[in-house]
Amino acid sequence: MTRNDIYEEILWKKSDGLTPYPDALNFMATRSRQIHEGTADPVVWLVEHPPVFTAGTSAKQQDLYNPHHYPTYEAGRGGQWTYHGPGQRLAYVLLNLSHQNGTIPPKDLRAFVKGLETWIIETLRHLGVTAFTREGRIGVWAFDPLTGEEAKIAALGIRVSRWVSWHGVSINLDPALDDFDGIVPCGIREFGVTSLRRFNPTLSMEDLDRGRGAGGAPPIWSSPPRAGKKGGGLVDPPPK
Repeated sequence: MTRNDIYEEILWKKSDGLTPYPDALNFMATRSRQIHEGTADPVVWLVEHPPVFTAGTSAKQQDLYNPHHYPTYEAGRGGQWTYHGPGQRLAYVLLNLSHQNGTIPPKDLRAFVKGLETWIIETLRHLGVTAFTREGRIGVWAFDPLTGEEAKIAALGIRVSRWVSWHGVSINLDPALDDFDGIVPCGIREFGVTSLRRFNPTLSMEDLDRGRGAGGAPPIWSSPPRAGKKGGGLVDPPPK
């Protein structure tokens, strides 16, 4: 199999509506195993979730307040507590990292995370937002136009099983930012969160999805992921 064959196998899928978080976990667990076995293609899956708090492997119980009693789940990914909800775009990135992926060398987790960060930053740049990373701070940041302070606009959390990645990234389009008060996001108390709508109230989820592919292919693959068959939904619907 050539490198181009590998790139062309990456599928780009989007689910409409709100996907229950347990369904996403079940799908990723199944699909990552299939990718490892060579029986399914790598996939980038775009979803939104109902309001939930998810715990990474480093999450501390004292960082969960949850005044609205949203469901909580053990995610199995790296990191601490994260909020997901309507108005936030999740991109679950399931790739075989034992292969070269774009500019990312095989089995290089640091380069893979850097590639995801660059993908987010370039997406936001094409939407008119200057974003950046900070040493020692997880996620992607921007200066909130209302407060003038640095705030998180996107989060990363990955899991790697047998060199297949799952979980991925989230970007705040227009979630209920007050819901983030139910946790200490990613364990960082000193900074708040922001959203794309604070920069441009007219931006839509469609604008964000188009921006993810703007300006050429992101560094985690050498060409834009191909879409699945029309009307096909997910490659394999998430198990119920």
